[in-house]
Amino acid sequence: MQRTVFNEDHDAFRKTIRDFIAKEVAPVHHDWEGEGHPPRDFYRRLGELGVLGIQVPEEFGGGGEKSFKFAAVVGEETAAAGVSFGSYSVHTNLILPYLLEYANDEQKQRWLPGFASGDIMFAIAMTEPGTGSDLANIATSAKLSADGTHYVLNGAKTFITGGALADRILVVCRTAPSTPEDRRAGLTILVVDTASEGFAVGRKIEKIGLKASDTAELSFTDVSVPVTDRLGDEGAGFSYLTHNLAQERLSIALGGSATAAAALQHAIAYVKERKVFGKPVAAFQNTKFVLAECATEVEAIQLMADRALELHDAGELTVADAAKAKLFCTEAAGRVIDKCLQLHGGYGYILEYPIARLYADTRVSRIYGGTSEVMKTIIAKDLGL
Repeated sequence: MQRTVFNEDHDAFRKTIRDFIAKEVAPVHHDWEGEGHPPRDFYRRLGELGVLGIQVPEEFGGGGEKSFKFAAVVGEETAAAGVSFGSYSVHTNLILPYLLEYANDEQKQRWLPGFASGDIMFAIAMTEPGTGSDLANIATSAKLSADGTHYVLNGAKTFITGGALADRILVVCRTAPSTPEDRRAGLTILVVDTASEGFAVGRKIEKIGLKASDTAELSFTDVSVPVTDRLGDEGAGFSYLTHNLAQERLSIALGGSATAAAALQHAIAYVKERKVFGKPVAAFQNTKFVLAECATEVEAIQLMADRALELHDAGELTVADAAKAKLFCTEAAGRVIDKCLQLHGGYGYILEYPIARLYADTRVSRIYGGTSEVMKTIIAKDLGL
């Protein structure tokens, strides 16, 4: 089916990203995977290209674009090429909405120009050891000083994408106890300068996939955070998270769409070339049936992701809609990639083949941003259950 979600501007941007990947990313991506992240200057290169600041307002050095579709193009092209831009997606797709919606004018002046240029890289720290998706159970605490000028932050975070290289980290912490009526009360977002005394990067976590994107454990020991670096109102953190998680989940759904489409293309190319019993794997009826099923499922994934993208650009994507998109697109992508890997036989299990890397990289999409089980809970609640 013909896609209608993108226009000529998106197509031109797609070519720019595709050429950039071919010339500057693909030749060195294996080295990034060995290091666990791209070199720091890579993010400044993304800033030079305008990729980081597409949706940053023009007065702060960005492109001023309102649509999320350009970010979707980047996700599709990186998936198709089997590469990662490190913590780019966290920086642009997750963090920026918080800064645009909740930062005051003075904070925007301090942070957004560096955000767009790549001089200030951001991460967000929600997950803690033992809490997982239960954000209401966050234990990291921040106590306001006696003179009211700063918070004293203590706690630990884990599974933080981009945490090892970030210059600023949005830390979700507890500034007041929860109540029996509302376990989510008392959460606040502080923006921590990683040069602060008492902040430390702990273990860099080794993952089965997404190896060019660092994931770290972080600790905060009596870290002094100026009140002027609080994002939004004290105690409003959970409502901010709930509102902005929809875009994060849309981003993951779009990633599922892109990786499923890439897996299908890899499988088609492989079965046409690979021969068994004297003929191409593509000649067997089972191969044709499996790929017909995959092609149909890829279109269904794409249609749902594209519809969610349109709703988001129109400001109409609900929390439940985003949960449905993430649940369906990631679960279906997992099925497609598994079938495509199976058609590769033993070679599908070898990392030098793109399908193997897709398999490893995509598995986490059903976990981060809220597990599939959490998505089902959100959807069920929307049904009144």
